[in-house]
Amino acid sequence: MTLDDESTGEERPPVDGPPTDEPHDDAPDSDEHPEVLVDRRGQPINAISERRIHRHNKKKGRRRAVVVLVALLVLILPFALAAGWFWFQLNPSGDPGAEVAFTVEDGWGMGRIAQELETAEVIGSAQVFEIWARIDGAGTIQAGQYTLAENMGPKAALKALEAGPRPLDYVELALPPGMTVPEIAARVGELPGRDGQKFLELMNSNTVRSEFQPPEITTLEGLTWPETYYIYENEDELAILQRLVRTFDEKMKELDIPNRAPAVGYTPYEAVVVASLIQTESVVESEFPLVSAVIRNRLDDGMLLQIDATLLYARGDKTDNLTNADKLVDSPYNTYMYAGLPPTPIATVTGPTLLAATAPADVPYLFYVLTDSDGNHKFATTLSEHEANVADSRRRGVF
Repeated sequence: MTLDDESTGEERPPVDGPPTDEPHDDAPDSDEHPEVLVDRRGQPINAISERRIHRHNKKKGRRRAVVVLVALLVLILPFALAAGWFWFQLNPSGDPGAEVAFTVEDGWGMGRIAQELETAEVIGSAQVFEIWARIDGAGTIQAGQYTLAENMGPKAALKALEAGPRPLDYVELALPPGMTVPEIAARVGELPGRDGQKFLELMNSNTVRSEFQPPEITTLEGLTWPETYYIYENEDELAILQRLVRTFDEKMKELDIPNRAPAVGYTPYEAVVVASLIQTESVVESEFPLVSAVIRNRLDDGMLLQIDATLLYARGDKTDNLTNADKLVDSPYNTYMYAGLPPTPIATVTGPTLLAATAPADVPYLFYVLTDSDGNHKFATTLSEHEANVADSRRRGVF
């Protein structure tokens, strides 16, 4: 018998009845649990894709690493090559080669030294030498002669230079004041291994010039400085002449002759000419300004200088006394014949004669004559006074 719910009128379904078409609450949701596909081996298709993606990403990562590595190599390689080259230049392979006599001149800086070392094949690179010198903290390299070797490299070369120049053998060249070009050349010719004739030709060749030499003058007469020089074994005739002229130029500047000469109406070269006349006419330093005054006064008055030393120079012989015939020699150095200063100095000069030439004494003297065997002179303003002084010197046997 079926029980009815009388209150509701609803019929309860049988407990074990057949399934209905209504969905069951426990049925799986197709959206939440999709169907899983598998391959022939029964592996899920999604897992295969993940492995492929993983392999792809791994290959991509390796390619990226290779690219980065290549980029780094491109950046680093030039520096590595430069460092290798620098090290090779700094430490050249093989033993040093032939001996090199290397000279460092006065005033050379590290750059010039580096260039000369490279030219002499002592080092392979001037740039590497300069860099190493800075790294080493090298100071000034002394001028002088060094014994180096080809292919010794910057480190060894710098060490040798920092040790200082080797001592050189030298000879003395004594050049007293008042010498002429031929006399100086003869002295140089007496030095071992030097040729006097070659030196004389150099002095007159215009090869070496003084800063105070006018363009039209080609001789170095009077433009070398008298003193005792120490001539080293590596100095040839040209080097000796350059040193003599360089010393003269330096002394002219030290004495301020370029500024002093115009104050008395001379060019610096004319001041040297006047100084050479004083140098050859007097041996007493206290008289130098007086002799200078006589020259200046005669030039101002338009008088002939009538200086005997210029005749001796024109004659080219100082051994014999002057004669009246010497006064007739047609030479621009004959100041008995031609007015004004001679065209060049007639001897080497000193500081005192240069200073006297540019600072003549304030006296009216126009004449002087030797008055004793010590080289002193008597000065006069008028011709009659001078003639009396001449007669007195002759009477006493001075000349």
